[in-house]
Amino acid sequence: MSGRSLTPELLLGAYASGVFPMADSRDDPAVYWVEPRRRGIIPMDWFRVSRSLAKRLKKPDYSVHLNEDFAAVLNACADRPETWINDTIRDLMLALHDRGIAHAFSVRTSDGALIGGMYGLALGGAFFGESMFSRQRDGSKIALTWAIDHLRRTGFTLFDTQFITEHLRSLGAEEIPKEEYMERLRRAITEGADIHALPLETDRQAVVQRMTQTS
Repeated sequence: MSGRSLTPELLLGAYASGVFPMADSRDDPAVYWVEPRRRGIIPMDWFRVSRSLAKRLKKPDYSVHLNEDFAAVLNACADRPETWINDTIRDLMLALHDRGIAHAFSVRTSDGALIGGMYGLALGGAFFGESMFSRQRDGSKIALTWAIDHLRRTGFTLFDTQFITEHLRSLGAEEIPKEEYMERLRRAITEGADIHALPLETDRQAVVQRMTQTS
């Protein structure tokens, strides 16, 4: 469909109906709808933290932030030779961020360099993980670990990954049939989760302890 006819309201309605948008490339202005027969999710009570990742998470050489620079995370996710994030999707995500619906977790080194992150949309107790990136080893894993921990603590019950990759599968992601996903989605979007109900955790040991208990 034409990007000009796609509004934030239409986009939110699509997500609530189990559909999400993609573009063929950054330069293609058209957007098409995707409704997978099998949907990727990360169970909120099962996130796989390997020993090596737990060791990395405990290092004091990084910090994680929520909505510190949404545009920077969005741009980094799109900064690839092949991307489904075109200008239309980018503009819509920025508009939804301004409305408090789209959120980004960013990972920075001690000197402020952006090394990883992920962004997505929150509707009720459902979080739709859109994309993530790494500029250093484990950058996206750190962001995703912090995101799952924070979303669990603030009442979210569904984390949608859309599709499954080997990277996500290694962290505990799984595929479920469309019918099961829709039932989980219907329940989740009626729940009163609030991503701002608690501050983002700053204690690395606390995050590792909570997340390894669910692994």
